[in-house]
Amino acid sequence: MLLSSLLYRTGRTATIEPLVLGYPPILNPHPQSSILHPRFSRMALVLYRKYRPKSFEELVGQEHVVGTLRNALRLGRIGHAYLFVGPRGTGKTTVARLLAKSVNCERGAADGDACNACIQCQAFLASNHPDLVEVDAASNRGVDEIRQLREGARVTPLQAQRKVYVIDEAHMLTQPAVNALLKILEEPPQHVIFVLATTDVEKLPVTILSRCQRFDFRLLTIPEITGRLQSLAAAEHAAIDADAIDLLAQAADGSVRDGESLLEQVLAFLGERATRDEVTRLLGIPDPLVVREIADALFSGDAARALEGVASVMERGGDATVLATRLASYLRDVLLLNADPNLGEIIERRSGAAHIQGALAHAQEADQRFLLKAVPKFIDAVELTKRSPIPQLPIELAIVEMTASQSEISQAAQA
Repeated sequence: MLLSSLLYRTGRTATIEPLVLGYPPILNPHPQSSILHPRFSRMALVLYRKYRPKSFEELVGQEHVVGTLRNALRLGRIGHAYLFVGPRGTGKTTVARLLAKSVNCERGAADGDACNACIQCQAFLASNHPDLVEVDAASNRGVDEIRQLREGARVTPLQAQRKVYVIDEAHMLTQPAVNALLKILEEPPQHVIFVLATTDVEKLPVTILSRCQRFDFRLLTIPEITGRLQSLAAAEHAAIDADAIDLLAQAADGSVRDGESLLEQVLAFLGERATRDEVTRLLGIPDPLVVREIADALFSGDAARALEGVASVMERGGDATVLATRLASYLRDVLLLNADPNLGEIIERRSGAAHIQGALAHAQEADQRFLLKAVPKFIDAVELTKRSPIPQLPIELAIVEMTASQSEISQAAQA
C-alpha cells in the first residue's frame, strides 16, 4: 500500500485510513496516545465543517439539485454516476455526502432525506464511514491512483449497501487517469456510485460528461448567504450587526463557504460583537458605501473626491485589486441598468437592495458613452494593480482620466 494513500486522523483514537481503497480503519492500540500535542488535538472545527448541513432540508440554495435528487431517492432511481458542476463553496461536496448518506440510510425516509439516527447515518455524520471514499483529484491525479480506486471499487461495501466515491476537482485528472476511469464509470459494479465534482467543466472530456448525470450548482444570492450567516452567528452566541453581516455576504461573492470563512475570521479576532466598521478594518473589504461614493464622484467629474475615497480605503488596509474589482462591478451594474432598468431584480438578488438603489440612481443620470469607456478602464485597472509598485496608482489614473472625460461630455452637452 502506498504511504501517500494513507490519511491520518487523530482524536480520542488515532486511526489510519486508506484514501483510495476504502478499507476499514486500523485502530491505534494505544488510544490515549496522540500524534499531535493535546492542545492541538482538541482544536475547534471551523464553522463550515462544524455546521455542515446534516440533511437536504438544511441546505441553503440549490433547490433544483436537491429537489431532483430527493425525488430520485423516493422513487429508487439513483444513477451510478453524477457530475456536480459549479463555483467553489456552493455545496457540491456537501450534496455528495448527503446523497451518500441518504442512499445508505437503513430506514430510508419517505421524503428522500436520511434519518440521521441509524448506524449508517451516525457513521456518515462522524465522517468515518468506510464506504464513503473522497478523493482529491488535485493531489491524486495520476493513473496509479485511479487504478487503485478502480481495484477498490470492485470490493463489496464493508458496512453499507452502496460504496460512494466522491472525486473532487475532477478536471485535474491527467489524460491517462481519465482513460483508466472511463470503463468503470460507464459500467460500475452494482454497489458503486461515483460523484465527480468540478469547478471547471470545460476541461473534462466529453467521454466523461456523457457517462454522468450533470447538475449545475449556482452562486447563492445575498439574502441566502445573509440568512445562513445570521443563523451561524446566533448558534455561536455572537452579536454581529446586521450591516456587518450584509457586508460579509457581499464579500462572499455567491460562495456560502467563503462567507462562513469570513465570519470565522470576524469571530476569531473581534469576539462575539462586531460592527460594520470593525469588519471593514479587519478584512480589508472596501465598504460598498465608499465604492458608491467614488462612483458618484466619477459621475460628477469630481476627481478630488474620488481620490479621497480611494485613499480612505487604502488607509484602512484595503486591497487595491479588490477595490478596482468592486468599482468595475458597480459601474457594470450601472451600465446594465442604464441599458435596461428591468435587470434590477436580477442584480438585486446578487448584490442586495442598497446596492441596487444606488446603481439605479446613477443609471438614470449617467451618460452611456461615459460608462462604455469607464467599465473597460477599471477592468484594466484590476490587472494593473497586481503589477504596479504602487497598488492604488492604476485606480487613481483611471479616476483622473474618467473624470476628465466626464467633464468633456458635460461641456459638450451644454454647448
